Amino acid sequence: MPVMIGNLDTSLLRTFVTVAEKASMTAAATCLHLTQGAVSQQVRRLEDILDVTLFERDRRGLSLTASGERLFARARQLLALNDEIWAEMKGEAQSGQVRLGVPFDLVGRAISPVLKNYNAAFPQVELSLICAASPDLKAALDAGEIDLALIEEPVNEGAGECLRIERLVWVGAKGGMARRKRPLPVSMVSQRCAFRSAVFDALGRYDVPWRTVFESGNIEATAVTVRADMAITTWLAVTVPDDLEIIANDPDLPALPAFAINMYGAENAAKPALSALAEHVRKHLFGDDCEGASLK
Repeated sequence: MPVMIGNLDTSLLRTFVTVAEKASMTAAATCLHLTQGAVSQQVRRLEDILDVTLFERDRRGLSLTASGERLFARARQLLALNDEIWAEMKGEAQSGQVRLGVPFDLVGRAISPVLKNYNAAFPQVELSLICAASPDLKAALDAGEIDLALIEEPVNEGAGECLRIERLVWVGAKGGMARRKRPLPVSMVSQRCAFRSAVFDALGRYDVPWRTVFESGNIEATAVTVRADMAITTWLAVTVPDDLEIIANDPDLPALPAFAINMYGAENAAKPALSALAEHVRKHLFGDDCEGASLK
């Protein structure tokens, strides 16, 4: 007896994958430019076709069932292949080189979802990652050395597209005592760090004597000095490693301002591969929902 072969609707799979990535029908609807009702209906239709339940809801929101987990990885592969074939057949396949500039602290879980999804969608594009302090990235962009850059700047001071607004926080070793020392030992990634002047201006206004422990452009080395309780540092709250702690409500330390993560494009931003990268940054930075700036 021949095996019955069914055809999967890629539009239903795309909706399913987006809901799974966002863990939210509302966020998926925003990304897909659909109503929440349409998204729910498409998920139910896919569940009916496959005769499985793909999502379950708990107090944290939507999560994948065992069947959903099995489908998720395969669906992403199928969609990536679909998009690649479509682009090639339509003569829209994106190729060439694209250079993305990212501040040191955004390398890792912040930018990883962008790189992963972009490389899967456009494997023929040669994507290069350049890491530097925000002022240096802006200079490199102006000089034509990179094509797209994420720049950390004080809120409302930059001219780029604001993707997020995040708190700048003090960070120390868990249970550490470096915060109590005077002069305060502060470890900064670089003398060109976008946060440097805001941090030391705040300490000056608070009359806190300080000294720098490390400034050599290496974020891992900075983290080592903090883990060893040699110093404290400042990072955007969303980038703080799990094994360090945010120093909150310390009366001996000044409050710090929020910073914006702004995206800047080069003059040739009309290049298809570059436009696609900008869209992936908007959608996948931090792996969050795609609604833009969010002060946490």
